[in-house]
Amino acid sequence: MFDSRLILRAAVIGTILQLGLAVAGHYFSWIGVNGFLFGRMMCSATAGYLYGRWLGRGYAVGAAGGAVAGGLCAAPVIALSSLWGDTEASMVAIGTGICMLTGGVGGVFGQMAAIMRKLGF
Repeated sequence: MFDSRLILRAAVIGTILQLGLAVAGHYFSWIGVNGFLFGRMMCSATAGYLYGRWLGRGYAVGAAGGAVAGGLCAAPVIALSSLWGDTEASMVAIGTGICMLTGGVGGVFGQMAAIMRKLGF
């Protein structure tokens, strides 16, 4: 059902994006206060989108794999941000859940992009 190689590839790209956001938020407090949640959701949605687009085997599989990729890229970076003192410890579980949700939505949009690519758009 899942392609673990594609999930890992999407999660690595998402983790790099998340890590860049965490470092920026650590050094620039405005980003940490105003941009962490939205930025994390966008990074996870991007990872899910990439998985869904690369896989292109259906909406349900794209959403489920996108949720896994979105959660995999978010959890370690949110935990790191919590260790740095930029995020509360309770946000590790809550933020990972939110990022899994947005990763799943990204997977649906990635499947739409895969269909559009097949159709020549």
